[in-house]
Amino acid sequence: MPKLREAVQKVRSKNAGPFWITVDVFCGSAEAFETVRQSLKPAQVAQVYDVPTQTLKHFEMPDLNVIKYSFPRPHAQGTAQDRDLHGASYAELLAELDLT
Repeated sequence: MPKLREAVQKVRSKNAGPFWITVDVFCGSAEAFETVRQSLKPAQVAQVYDVPTQTLKHFEMPDLNVIKYSFPRPHAQGTAQDRDLHGASYAELLAELDLT
């Protein structure tokens, strides 16, 4: 089973304001986009990030071959509990997910 990182061009995460994280999956081609779109379900992504499915936002941009997920940060950016000020490490969790 290939990992997401092996099927796409890039997985990137970043802040989406002080209360949200966004993870972008740059598929690189229409074929990869369709593979990821069919294989990677929002419920799986919610489980990876331990967030309720109803709080996960899922966007598909087929013209750009990009799939985007946004979810609330576990702690507001910059608080003492925040372990990733820029939200950059969240991409690695999704990139390591096995595609089915």
